[in-house]
Amino acid sequence: MRLILFDVDGTLIDSKAVIHASMRLTLQRWGYDEPSGEATRTLIGLTLDTAIARLLQREVDDEILAMVSDYKDIYLQLSRQPEMQSLPFAGIASLLDRLARRDDVLLGLATGKSRRGVHTMLQTPHFSGRFSVARCADDCPSKPHPAMVLECCDETNISPSNTLMIGDTSFDMEMAAAARATGLGVGWGYHPAERMLTAGASAVAHSSQALQTMVDDWLDGETLGEPAEPADLFQGMRNFQYA
Repeated sequence: MRLILFDVDGTLIDSKAVIHASMRLTLQRWGYDEPSGEATRTLIGLTLDTAIARLLQREVDDEILAMVSDYKDIYLQLSRQPEMQSLPFAGIASLLDRLARRDDVLLGLATGKSRRGVHTMLQTPHFSGRFSVARCADDCPSKPHPAMVLECCDETNISPSNTLMIGDTSFDMEMAAAARATGLGVGWGYHPAERMLTAGASAVAHSSQALQTMVDDWLDGETLGEPAEPADLFQGMRNFQYA
């Protein structure tokens, strides 16, 4: 049995508009300068407290935690507006349908979204009933810490060596490398391919068709690229054992 984990924002859905608008309004409310679209985009995938702390160039504190709460309320309101809908990228729904029909694969999510956001997404027709396991910002430390991957592996009793992490940022690839899973980047998200490859991606797919081919190759036992070395930051997690 193999486990395929997907990041959400920038990998499965295009959510940059609502994320940037929510971040902009949150910082405005608290009296800070508006972040640029580029600044917000490069932090998508991190947990909210970590992302806001990086924008403000300081450590997470009580004010930032309060800002996170405001962000979630703003995001919920904005996400109801038609122009702020986060739609699946082209070809994603059919790829998930195809993989979900296989009896040798389990699908999961490893995302910086909140539990509320994940729950809402999983109620939509594109994603309902597809995923067997999920870890989000409310469950684990922020990416690139490997906990999301490792806990998904533990819950499904599938080792990291049989796990593929698909994402669009260097955070996803660093997380995969730290967990000793295979990282596969997608080129339509929020970090450039070169950054993902430097962070440990075995390869980067630039279309849903290419992603499908690479996933099939991985499922057939083919090597997508050179395995990445885990970051020294996570040295203590390298010997995590599974039954």
